[in-house]
This record gives sequence, structure tokens and C-alpha cells, in this order.
Amino acid sequence: MNFKIYKNAFEESLNNIDLKTLIGIIKDLQSTRKKGGRVFCLGVGGSAANASHLVNDLRKLCNIEAYCISDNVSELTARINDEGWDSCFSNWLKVSNLNKKDCLFVLSVGGGNIKKKVSMNIVESLKLGKKRKCKILGLVGRDGGYTKKVGNNVVVINVNKKELITPIVEPFQVVLWHFIVSHPSLKINKTKW
Repeated sequence: MNFKIYKNAFEESLNNIDLKTLIGIIKDLQSTRKKGGRVFCLGVGGSAANASHLVNDLRKLCNIEAYCISDNVSELTARINDEGWDSCFSNWLKVSNLNKKDCLFVLSVGGGNIKKKVSMNIVESLKLGKKRKCKILGLVGRDGGYTKKVGNNVVVINVNKKELITPIVEPFQVVLWHFIVSHPSLKINKTKW
């Protein structure tokens, strides 16, 4: 693959972003902040790193209480070791008293898939979120998986070249959340640069 192929695929994905859904995410985050709710960001692999960075921006720029479940590696690995992968996020959320004022924000390439048993820790968290009536937001790829199926506002980053799904979706998460946290209806604090 050369850079031109990647650039063209990236531009094609950008041109297909659902702006209405993107604005819906911003409105849901505004509402969560107004209600005094919290945002719990979920991701695995590269998307876990993105979720951690998103939490920084939500807290620092938007004054939204936010947490990334995978940031506490000691608790995460203890839960995986003792309870298993599937419940490691949902049990963390139970201890945090996830409630209807809160929101789950999923960053994922696939969005979770029950049939294929992929990202089941995200799936189980979303089941808990639905049960507790919190908003579900997401920036996902492919068809959006379980996140798109049950979410309130989930942007699906469409990628037509299968071999480029992860290399386009993960950086796109960064581009889109920077737009979200920089939106004048969310951003409260000025940036240094």
C-alpha cells in the first residue's frame, strides 16, 4: 500500500461521516454535564489509549467528569484474572454506581459482537448501561457492532478497504473527539496553544 491509497480511503471515510449523529453526541454530552452525570469511556487495544486521551479532554476542556475504565491497570488485570475478561468493565461500572445520569462512550473498531464473542467486556458494559438507562455514545468502525445496535448516538466510520479498517478507524476516533471537545457548546476552558 502506498500513502495515496491510504489518503484516498481516509478522505472517503471523512466524506461519509454522519454529522447529525456527531452533533447528537455533543448534545448528549451537554446534557450529561448539565445533569451532573459522568462519562465512562471504554475501549480495548489502541482504542483504550484513545479512550484515555478522550477522558483528559472531556475533563480539562469541557469540565465533564469522565473516567477511562482501562486506566487503572491494577484493578483491570485483577478483575480479568479473578472474574474474567467479559465482566471486567461491567463489574468496574457497578462499583462506580453507573446510573441514568451517566453516559457510556465507546471507542472501538468493531463495536463488540456477541455472535463472534469479540469485545465482550464492551458488550456486557452496554447491557448494564441499557439496564440502568444511561446514554450510549460511540465512535466505531465496520457496521458498528453491538454498540451501534443499542447506542443512542453512535458514529460509524465507514471504511471501504477491509485491510485499512483499524488504521483508519482509530485515528478517526481522535479526529472526531477533538471536534467534539472543541465544539463551542461543550468547550469551556481555553487551550494553551
